[in-house]
Amino acid sequence: MEYVSTRGGAGAVDFEGALFSGYAPDGGLFMPQRIPLLDGDTLRRWSCLSYRELVKELCSLFITAELVPQSTLNELIDRAFSRFRHKDIVHLSRLKNGLNVLELWHGVTYAFKDLSLSCTGQFLQYFLEKKQKHVTILVGTSGDTGSSAIESVRGQKNMDIFVLLPKGFCTQIQELQMTTVIEDNVHVFAAHGNSDEIDEPIKELFADVDFARKYNLMSLNSVNWSRIMVQIAHHFYAYFQCAPSLDTTPLPVVEIVVPTGGAGNIAAGCIAQKMGLPIRLVAVVNSNDIIHRTVQHGDFSLSESVKATLASAMDIQEPYNMERILWLLSGSDSSLMKTLMERFSVSKSLKLPEDLHRKLSETLRSCSASDKDIVQAMQHCWEENRYLLCPHSAVAAHYHYSQPDRACLHQQFSCFSFLFSTPRCCLAPASAAKFQDALLRAGLVPQLPPEITALTGMETRSTSLERGQDWAQALRERIEIAAQRR
Repeated sequence: MEYVSTRGGAGAVDFEGALFSGYAPDGGLFMPQRIPLLDGDTLRRWSCLSYRELVKELCSLFITAELVPQSTLNELIDRAFSRFRHKDIVHLSRLKNGLNVLELWHGVTYAFKDLSLSCTGQFLQYFLEKKQKHVTILVGTSGDTGSSAIESVRGQKNMDIFVLLPKGFCTQIQELQMTTVIEDNVHVFAAHGNSDEIDEPIKELFADVDFARKYNLMSLNSVNWSRIMVQIAHHFYAYFQCAPSLDTTPLPVVEIVVPTGGAGNIAAGCIAQKMGLPIRLVAVVNSNDIIHRTVQHGDFSLSESVKATLASAMDIQEPYNMERILWLLSGSDSSLMKTLMERFSVSKSLKLPEDLHRKLSETLRSCSASDKDIVQAMQHCWEENRYLLCPHSAVAAHYHYSQPDRACLHQQFSCFSFLFSTPRCCLAPASAAKFQDALLRAGLVPQLPPEITALTGMETRSTSLERGQDWAQALRERIEIAAQRR
């Protein structure tokens, strides 16, 4: 299994090369040269597997046994999931009126990113110990990525992690989950800018090839293929949990509703589709609706500014994993991707070619939700189920509540369309406990676990990055200091 850049200007690499690279040298994103295709018998066999076992099966398709022996791969994945609170790691809550919520947030930081980053941290450690190397990890976070990345590598002597968070755009809990980690290898920066602005100094450092090589820079954002790979399992597990029966031919379709920011999870779903999983994907976004506009109208263009919403981790205007999706749908046309992405980089505005837009709209449905929609979905779910949704999960629930089949069931009509409608699963990326302000705005009472309550009394450490300051230079200096201390 080799990996190639979506822009075609970099040589093929193995999994280790993709893991340590983040962005490809030509600015593209690494993707498997070949997507494995699974037959119906394999899907039926996999339907009985636990989430943990599904991750092992999927990873073994993308990581060769010559690179990581199967027994070692299994051990790394077991170790990655050892700190999860739920025995099943991922849990499906079957709620009233057809609302299925797949809880992806039972890891240390109460967010879905714990799933992929815990595995990625183990993969990194395996290769670094084997080769006696050190890496410098750069992460920009809109809320949850930073804390999950920190937890995956904290205390490791062969990794330093530098995290930029957008001050004032994260919840207090999200920020505390990062700033309360007092470890020599953890460096947190509170930048006075939004989530797109904090990506700029990181891109600048990666673009400095000599600096990036000298300090072994890498990313743990979802530009990193390892994260996308593990997230493919979310879609398989959701499918197997919600499909009515796998005894039919063809296999039944399940609709998976994906709260979408940087588009990593929806890109993983598109890959699962390519692998033969019969799912229908819905990308649901907040008021930062570039993905919705792209699906509906082929308009991949920035708005005037990022809007601050209740679903703050999705307050993203440049969803970089759309490049992976468009590359897949273009038939791996790297020349086209290079042209399109370079045009977007310059103008921040792009109209998709008609054929590519048609394929995208056939592959994805989309929906956007306002803060009012989010609040109403949170209230609706609580009233029906006494179940608290985080605002990101509520974006998915908003889509569910707006569908005709759901309305028919709620009214208890004999509804032909519902009886034969497609089962639906809403992915829940975070626990409601992390979003107290959103719950209070919906008139709901937060239920805080002791681990989260304890954060407010802990020591914090971070470095402030002010507007007008050269953020890239500040990062350079801290990276150089950290290297001198080793």
